[in-house]
Amino acid sequence: MSAGNLIRLGNTGLHVSRLCLGTMTFGSSADESESVAILDAATEAGVNFIDTANRYPSDAPDERKGLTEEIIGRWLKGRRERFILTTKAGGPMGPLPWNAGTSRKHLLGAIDASLARLGTDYVDLFQLHRDDHATPLDETLEAIDTIVRSGRARYVGVSNWEAWRIARALGRCEALRLVKPVTVQPRYNLLFRQCERDLFPMCEAENLATLCYNPLAGGLLTGKYLNGELPDAATRFGAGSTAAAYRQRYWHEKEFEAVGRIMKVAQSVGMPPERLAVAWLLAQRGVTCAVLGVSRASQLSQVLLAGDAKLDDQVLGQLEMITHEFRYGDAAPI
Repeated sequence: MSAGNLIRLGNTGLHVSRLCLGTMTFGSSADESESVAILDAATEAGVNFIDTANRYPSDAPDERKGLTEEIIGRWLKGRRERFILTTKAGGPMGPLPWNAGTSRKHLLGAIDASLARLGTDYVDLFQLHRDDHATPLDETLEAIDTIVRSGRARYVGVSNWEAWRIARALGRCEALRLVKPVTVQPRYNLLFRQCERDLFPMCEAENLATLCYNPLAGGLLTGKYLNGELPDAATRFGAGSTAAAYRQRYWHEKEFEAVGRIMKVAQSVGMPPERLAVAWLLAQRGVTCAVLGVSRASQLSQVLLAGDAKLDDQVLGQLEMITHEFRYGDAAPI
């Protein structure tokens, strides 16, 4: 298996590489030339699946949101048909109330703006970046149905939605005869395994593809912070609201302790920890793709090899023993 090994995307007719390229850093910690180098390196390894969002780069002020799509659009010119392209909408794009969320007004405007920035007349997958409880669910579902039926997106999916909301959305789509979501994009890694409890079983039952982001826990699973090294401003844990979110997620003693033990497993099998972490994710039941996000092309070399890594039962058992507590989060059974 390689980075370009293809897998069917849920119950669709699409086939995508199991490693998907995330682009949240494009236009921020990765300038345009480095972003192009990352895109080139991933393509050379066989990746055909590119994930972005209208509000990227992360932490950008309003006037710079959309820059990531513009960078990708310039790179895609003349080779659009070689790639499966997904973008997302729903996050804040400006100061007005309708500049965010999943209202009909916002989504129909967002898809048109994304297509203009990407330089294409369609995306393969259009995802709702976050749930919006302030908008009636039927309104949201009817809007994405309109987008697909108009040809502006081939398929739709959701990101960061809870299992019960996805199940309700699928039911409403069936009742209203609307186009149904076909993908779910959750956060998932060795240090955050809560979606194994209900999200993955629901996705498996409904044949929904899972595009798992944050496989390296913002870089913590590379082991680079274990010696007490403080993150610089360019890293996921460095500065800004995104860094604050990453610190809240992972910058805790039990996570550092687990990473230290994971590093020992990686050393015992002669595998860089980042490759081990992604290989573990791809070996998990219910995982369709891993979404890889980097700031430099050089960071891709080991994770792109994860598709070829075979972890035996002993290694998987060791990793399970180290990280099983992260399946429960704050709701660990007593």
